[in-house]
Amino acid sequence: MRKLLLLSLVIFSSCTVQKINKSVSKSQVFDQGHLGFMLVDPVKDKVLVDINSDKYFIPASNTKLFTFYTSYTILGDSLVNGLNYLEKGDSLIFWGTGDPSLLHPDLKNTKVIEFLKQQDKQLYLLDNFDQVSAFGSGWSWDWYNAYYAAERSAMPVYGDIVRFAKKEGDSTFTIYPPRFDSAMKLIEPKGNSSSSFRRNHLENKFDYFVTSEATDKRFETDIPFITSANLTAQLISEAVGKEITLISNVNYLEEEPKKLLTAPADSIYSQMMKISDNFLAEQLLLLVSDQLDNKLSTADAIAYAKENLFADLPDEPLWVDGSGLSSRNMFTPRSIIALLGKIRAEIPMDKIKAYFPAGGESGTIRNWYPADEGQPPYIYAKTGTLSMSNALSGYLLTKSGKILHFSCLMNNYPISGNELKTELTKVLYYIHDKY
Repeated sequence: MRKLLLLSLVIFSSCTVQKINKSVSKSQVFDQGHLGFMLVDPVKDKVLVDINSDKYFIPASNTKLFTFYTSYTILGDSLVNGLNYLEKGDSLIFWGTGDPSLLHPDLKNTKVIEFLKQQDKQLYLLDNFDQVSAFGSGWSWDWYNAYYAAERSAMPVYGDIVRFAKKEGDSTFTIYPPRFDSAMKLIEPKGNSSSSFRRNHLENKFDYFVTSEATDKRFETDIPFITSANLTAQLISEAVGKEITLISNVNYLEEEPKKLLTAPADSIYSQMMKISDNFLAEQLLLLVSDQLDNKLSTADAIAYAKENLFADLPDEPLWVDGSGLSSRNMFTPRSIIALLGKIRAEIPMDKIKAYFPAGGESGTIRNWYPADEGQPPYIYAKTGTLSMSNALSGYLLTKSGKILHFSCLMNNYPISGNELKTELTKVLYYIHDKY
């Protein structure tokens, strides 16, 4: 009887796997473009679905999975180094580490400001900004006005953005930081929008309009500003209330600096993963580079990770930035599956759930992949979206209590991302329900 029961379970399981495969491989929606899909049961060490898992795809923000694992491994989950500094007689010389939290409108970290306020020495900002290019390899020039392409910098302040925000019922909007108030120019309303903010391409001046229709509406718009060592010195000087002199003696960079711990890495990881924050992802790799050798280099951080953390992946990551904004990033589904296994092996599932977007509940998938009413989320996964690229990779919890690892990369589809996500919702729910 026991043998018959086991045989029945094997046959049922086999039929289920076949139906899962068919739901993906025979889909008329997925058939319209290039699909890479891999589904693994890690406990059984069994591949349930394998469609083009050895082929390279543009992963978009699935790149952040690599950034997250690299950062977590090198930086840990405690406080990050927010400032390098040297004390020379009556002078304090400091420079940036890439820490994105300084006066960030969401992270709101003020430890560097408080530290500098307490000093009775002359303050000097050492210019190491030439170590960091504002934009990543392969980024588009016309993203300059979009929050998702905020400039990278050695020492970000205010998240390197200006935030225009209005609460419901307020008669006017606020500007953070307020120093950009003098850079605003009112223009005539255009189109059907009730409010709009746009930066001039090559200068920190902003055109805007807010119509009377927006009086009772709330909004929040983040626009990147053009970064520079001079502007950073000014912004920090204004926040500290002391004069800060910009210097360029590169010899100081060769000395071993003291370090000031600032923001919890956990808070940066969570925001980066849940809302797919490109700026935080880029700055995390700079923090990794600073931790490794007191230098800021995205390329160095990636090279270190590829050699020391990802050498055992099935396929070499073709990896150029932290966020996935570049279409020059390319990974295979089976390498992402291997990475998901590394994350599971080293990070408790409760922490993974705290970092990753949850289907139907939080982050970039709060409106997608919902669980049955009254049930907890069954998808914890990282999204990815670029023109002609859509991705979802992470963990799928089944009704039978299993945790499966999956990676779905979709490139060159002539249909909308919503159509792809609707079809993927059907597939993932079937797996959740039946396996």
